[in-house]
Amino acid sequence: MMRFVILSLSLLALCGPASAERIKDLAQIAGVRNNQLVGYGLVVGLDGTGDQTSQTPFTVQSIRNMLTQMGVTVPANVNPQLKNVAAVMVHADLPPFAKPGSTIDITVSSMGNAKSLRGGSLIMTPLKGADGNVYAMAQGNLVVGGFGVESKDGSSITVNVPSVGRIPNGATVEREVATPFAQGDYLTLNLHQQDFTTATHMAQAIDKTLGQQSATAIDASSVRVLAPADPTQRVSFMSIVENIELSPGDAPAKVVVNSRTGTVVIGNKVTVTAAAVTHGSLTVTISNDPIVSQPGPLSGGQTAVVDKQNISVDQKKNRMFLFNPGVSLDDIVQAVNGVGAAPGDLVAILEALKEAGALRAELIVI
Repeated sequence: MMRFVILSLSLLALCGPASAERIKDLAQIAGVRNNQLVGYGLVVGLDGTGDQTSQTPFTVQSIRNMLTQMGVTVPANVNPQLKNVAAVMVHADLPPFAKPGSTIDITVSSMGNAKSLRGGSLIMTPLKGADGNVYAMAQGNLVVGGFGVESKDGSSITVNVPSVGRIPNGATVEREVATPFAQGDYLTLNLHQQDFTTATHMAQAIDKTLGQQSATAIDASSVRVLAPADPTQRVSFMSIVENIELSPGDAPAKVVVNSRTGTVVIGNKVTVTAAAVTHGSLTVTISNDPIVSQPGPLSGGQTAVVDKQNISVDQKKNRMFLFNPGVSLDDIVQAVNGVGAAPGDLVAILEALKEAGALRAELIVI
């Protein structure tokens, strides 16, 4: 029977004192972030796996526009049937401080009915930001991890997703995105996880290193730091700040249960108040047994197949669990495993404890 794997963070905490962490691992500078880029383009050079242009008029229109820009005029009464072309959407993340001339990775996804992009090449495609300006130009040969094979009788097999590909370093940055790093008198550090204790400890650690009133905790997720007025000194200043170590606050008590894999992750400070839980299961099984009814000799009857339904009910014995006040959740998991319970049994017990208000933690079931 499947048993739960217990990953108890509370037990790990007892093995030794919590180590200090750097500010660069706990927070990031406000405004210094990635920016999403998106563009529309065409992939050419496919081996007959492109869009069926009769069903994707936007692909035909794009081909006409591209050929017109290159001085080729397609007659209005001609409908190109090009199976080697696919209309695609291109997207990428533009990292902060990216300068013109640097390259970034891009992802290319089919938006029509192309069967595969394997072997195709993306022709020059502008990538725009949310403000509508072009920040990069994309082009190159696709790397596709999936493939599909189809026979003449209609049977087919597909591995992964052949309609999506990537181009490493496939886009060249053309425009730099302005950041607030060199602006204003302060820099704001945003915590990855909101916590009042961590924000307070961070401000105290910065004051201890740089002097009093150098940092102020604004709220549970932000710490404001007084920065040098000279923008050229801010790089070395942030190098000092991001390497300051501090002890973050304890994470909120949480229990994460993956009922499919049988994994339970128990956070620190998770306890249970006094409670008694009984749990059992009822199984109803219905099966069909076909029976052949054969008529007698010279009766003129016909042979018939009659289904015979069998219904059985199996009810397992109830299990009673008694928990004393302050018992840790890893003891509960051990007790449930001791009686041979299934993963679904533990999930049901934890949900019952949560509804009764006896579980002193947030329960997350995935």
